[in-house]
Amino acid sequence: MELFLEMFSGVLMLSWKHALMFLIGIVLIYLAIKKEYEPMLLLPIGFGAILVNLPFSTVWEHGGSPGFLKTFYDAGIITELFPLLIFIAVGAMIDFSQLLRVPKMMLFGAAAQFGIFFTIIAALLLGRAFPSLGIDLKVASAIGIIGTADGPTSIFVARQFAEQYLGPITVAAYSYMALVPIIQPPVIRALTTKKERLIRMEYKARAVSKTALIAFPVCITLVAGIVAPESAALVGSLMFGNLIRECGVLERLSQSAQNELANLVTLLLGITVGGTMKAESFLAPQTLLILALGLVAFIFDTAGGVLFAKFLNLFSKTKINPMVGAAGISAFPMSSRIVQKMAIAEDPTNFILMQSVSANVAGQLGSVVAGGIILHLVPILLSR
Repeated sequence: MELFLEMFSGVLMLSWKHALMFLIGIVLIYLAIKKEYEPMLLLPIGFGAILVNLPFSTVWEHGGSPGFLKTFYDAGIITELFPLLIFIAVGAMIDFSQLLRVPKMMLFGAAAQFGIFFTIIAALLLGRAFPSLGIDLKVASAIGIIGTADGPTSIFVARQFAEQYLGPITVAAYSYMALVPIIQPPVIRALTTKKERLIRMEYKARAVSKTALIAFPVCITLVAGIVAPESAALVGSLMFGNLIRECGVLERLSQSAQNELANLVTLLLGITVGGTMKAESFLAPQTLLILALGLVAFIFDTAGGVLFAKFLNLFSKTKINPMVGAAGISAFPMSSRIVQKMAIAEDPTNFILMQSVSANVAGQLGSVVAGGIILHLVPILLSR
């Protein structure tokens, strides 16, 4: 009998929490494969969640020593190495020439971060109303940053401010990024009229000099690093990747960053984040609250960009299609494609893709700067 119990000890140790985490992992894998929602991340995250919740699993800890997922966590998340390497890869993928052709679109990259600060305030109010939730300014900031629609930034901030909630914050960030085609269109339609969605925007394909493309990442790094020193790692990694792309003498490194580096780090990052989703910590009221507030942040970021475009139209002779404002989030290039798709649905001859891409690229930059500002401001506020 004892031999039988020992042989099937894993089965006997299963609980409803383990079963629920297995289900969550399977759902993430399903969304990655069947729906193709961020498959490069949701599939590793889902599989990592299954691995870490197996009874007597050795992937996190084994005989007092770290398992392979804990080793990845210590080497890539604790040191913040994985998010920064992802940013180098993303920077190598981004073409800022569209933004430099229409510099005013940078305003939308800032306006579309409104949801972050709205959610921080909402989370703080909830934390004060329900002290048992344990939401202070740091935790609220880590939750609010989900609104950037920028996974690496969310991980970077959560690692410093709310490491205990790293799993749900990361899952929320990447899940909502994957759900952009579902979340954004209803918000855009609710805030715009058909007449506004039919607005045409003139586009002039002005040339951007090589000098400007090379100077841009250097200047952005200098400005951001001086204004918000805590953003230096985030902005610097993104801009370094972009400089590799634009310099013209490191083509092999640029291709490696866009392909091999991006693929490898994304794989390790995904399965490591999944490894943080232990049933004991993940299945808590705070997790549901984080998912709900993350959605609020995402919705209000979209709304902020749309409403800002409508505000500019009150004073501008050349009207802006408000849908372009929604592309100011960091979900690049998915958000700009959704905006163009909605424009074509209203008028098959209306092309606002270039303007949307400009706002989307600005959103990628804006999310990184917003994350850096929060990392810089929160410790200052807490010290007073």
